[in-house]
Amino acid sequence: MPECLSLGVRAPYQLDVFRLDVPPPRDGDVLVRTLYSGFSTGTELTYLKGTDPGFTMRSDPELGVFLAGEPSRRYPVVSMGYMEVAEVVQSHRPDLPVGIVVGSVYGHRSCHVLQKDAVAVPLPPGLDVLLGIYLGQMGPICANALLHATADLASSADPALGDGVKGRHVMVTGAGVVGILTALFARLHGAEDVVVADPDPVRRQRAASLGLRVLDDTEVPMWVWAKDRWVHGAQDRGADLVFQCRALPSVLHEALRSLRPQGVVIDLAFYTDGASDLRLGEEFHHNGLTIRCAQIGRVPRGYGELWDRHRLALETGRLLQAYGPGLRDHLITDVVPLSAAAEVILGLARRERRAGQVVLDFCG
Repeated sequence: MPECLSLGVRAPYQLDVFRLDVPPPRDGDVLVRTLYSGFSTGTELTYLKGTDPGFTMRSDPELGVFLAGEPSRRYPVVSMGYMEVAEVVQSHRPDLPVGIVVGSVYGHRSCHVLQKDAVAVPLPPGLDVLLGIYLGQMGPICANALLHATADLASSADPALGDGVKGRHVMVTGAGVVGILTALFARLHGAEDVVVADPDPVRRQRAASLGLRVLDDTEVPMWVWAKDRWVHGAQDRGADLVFQCRALPSVLHEALRSLRPQGVVIDLAFYTDGASDLRLGEEFHHNGLTIRCAQIGRVPRGYGELWDRHRLALETGRLLQAYGPGLRDHLITDVVPLSAAAEVILGLARRERRAGQVVLDFCG
């Protein structure tokens, strides 16, 4: 079996390439050769910096709580990542023949054995292979956010992905990868108006290049903009829905202020340092607002038999086919070989470098 190279973290701010053994594939498994792997700055820089909560606590899945003082993650972190696109080179599955290209989730490894229950989504016809990094998890994360917006509104036993945004006024905080994909999902599925708020001019330009309406919230606070523009009636102003995609509690607070009464924030962010700037005594209480967390671990209660990762991935494929050329030109900014990954990623961690989506190239 081939030796696998895996990008990981040996110690804080020390990236390294580890050599991992690859077990032989068994019945139902496929061996894949990685083509590209997307780097998640939101998640993976916490491993590099040592700020991931797993270094100081562990999750108890039975109780649904985190227990301090019991770390679940230690250095070295030999594998990380969740945006892979790969070619099947050996198969024990009739639905995944040799030569097919799939989006999957297994980390920055040069090869991997996907077991029969692993995520493996064939690329839609004609899709740029680079965009396949979004099929396995990143795209489904954003699609699942829209699904969470349907939780109070779905009018059928099988809700459509756009039920929660169709005809509604939507604010998205943050023009990073998650924010842009979520905003495009909302636009594709019939939102009346979609605005992406971000203080960074480079990120705003990236979103605008994809045809999205953008807001500089350093000039006009987003709650002021939303209350001025979206007037539904007397004492009824603001966004119907805010997708919160910036991991800052102050931005979550502004998202709440931007809502009309009984509006909803769908929160995709993870607040590593907690949420000390969040206030729940003013708008949240008096306007009867809702904060609903959306993450890839679960779909809304009651939807489990209708919506799974594969269906969310199929919706992602439709989004990528609709906006593929723009995403390739504007969202994916850096494609680098594994040998150059450390320099690029450390530059991001030290804020010496700017990037949209960084992709590791395993083709060479």
